[in-house]
Amino acid sequence: MISIYLVGIVILAYLFGSIPTAVWFGQAFYGVDVREYGSGNAGATNTFRVLGKKAGSVVMIIDILKGWTATNLPFLLDSSIVGDPRSPHFVNFQLALGVIAVLGHLFPVFAGFRGGKGVATLFGMVLAIHWPAALCCVSVFLLCLLITHYVSLSSISAGFTFPLSLALVFKTSVPSIMLYAIAICTLILITHQKNIERLLKGHESKIYLFKKKSKD
Repeated sequence: MISIYLVGIVILAYLFGSIPTAVWFGQAFYGVDVREYGSGNAGATNTFRVLGKKAGSVVMIIDILKGWTATNLPFLLDSSIVGDPRSPHFVNFQLALGVIAVLGHLFPVFAGFRGGKGVATLFGMVLAIHWPAALCCVSVFLLCLLITHYVSLSSISAGFTFPLSLALVFKTSVPSIMLYAIAICTLILITHQKNIERLLKGHESKIYLFKKKSKD
């Protein structure tokens, strides 16, 4: 019976992650499949680029909630199954479900397995696991975005902030969280390879939060 509960929670985490927010929102309110424009990704960044700030903000918030909700699913189970919430076993189970949700975002069953890059969903996972470190990531992301106007560069910077803040500021003693934080950096670098190439060539698109892009 316990294994059935665990399998059900794992499937639920994947289904949460698989919700193609950008695709469904774009098609429902704009008649646009964002995967056919911009970078071709079904994520918040491309939604900002293709549909604008309002649509991008909605998609980003929902994608964050996907990761946060999936990571907190163990709280729905009895402690005899997943352990005490303060135990490493419980945290490890949270991490596993969060990763599954991110995989769902990357390869969503509801959208032909063509998803986004998982940054917002990853952040929701970070928020559920260690919210003070998550706030550090947000601060770095916003600062970098305001200075450079590159969402991709801001995401990469925020990704590196997570393990650094855990090690240097919060001095976490849970090995699995540190390994997860390092894995986040690796995943973000892998999923942003094309963005990095465009950044190096000066071809990456910019997003302006508080003013419109000037026309040359």
